[in-house]
Amino acid sequence: MTTASERTPLARAFFDRPVLEIAPDLLGRVLVRTTDAGPIELRLTEVEAYDGPNDPGSHAYRGRTDRNAVMFGPPGHTYVYFTYGMWHCLNMVCGPEGTPSGVLLRGGRIIAGADLARVHRPTSRKDTDLAQGPARLATALSVDRTLDGADACSASGGPFRILTGTPPDPAAIRSGPRTGVGGEGAGHPWRYWIDGDPSVSPYRPHAPRKRGNSPARPGDGTA
Repeated sequence: MTTASERTPLARAFFDRPVLEIAPDLLGRVLVRTTDAGPIELRLTEVEAYDGPNDPGSHAYRGRTDRNAVMFGPPGHTYVYFTYGMWHCLNMVCGPEGTPSGVLLRGGRIIAGADLARVHRPTSRKDTDLAQGPARLATALSVDRTLDGADACSASGGPFRILTGTPPDPAAIRSGPRTGVGGEGAGHPWRYWIDGDPSVSPYRPHAPRKRGNSPARPGDGTA
C-alpha cells in the first residue's frame, strides 16, 4: 500500500549535498515525467555519480561550456545531453550552485504509465527493459534537449518531479565502476544499483571507439 509520505516530492535541499551522498540515496525514489499524454512514473534502480572538477569522467571536468552550462546552476534541475549522435541521457544537477556535479539516471522500473512508455519504446520486448539503461530511460520518458534545465523541484509543477518513494534496504545497494568510463575516472566505484532488480543494465567497461564501429547500444551512455 502506498503511503502519503512516499508521494512527497523531494525538496531542493535533497540535491544540495555532495553528489556521492545523493547518488545512492536516489535509489528507490520515484521519478514522475509529466507528458502531454499523461504521467509516467519510474522507480530508480541504477544511477551513476559525476563529481565535476574532481572527476575526469565528468562533462564538467574541464570547465563550463554551452553543453554543460546547466550543471553549474542550482541543484534540483535536469541536465540532458545528446550522445553518439542518436541518444539522450537524463541527469540531476547536485551540490551548491557553481559546483557542477550530477547524477546520471541509468535505469529504473516503470510503475505507472507503462502504456505511454511503450509508445516511445516500441521495440522493447518486456516492461523490465523499457528503461534499462540511460538512453532507454530517456527515450521511454520522452526526454530530449528541450528539457535541459527543467526544475524538478518547482512548487508550480513542471515536466519532472522526484517523489520520496521507497528506498531499498541499504544491504541491497551495490556499487562498482561506472559503465563506459575510461582514463583516470575508470576505477571510481560511483555506479550504484539495487541488487537483483531486473531493470538494472548490464555493466560494460570502457571500449575505445574506432572508425567504422557501430553506434553504442541504447542502454549505453555516460554523463
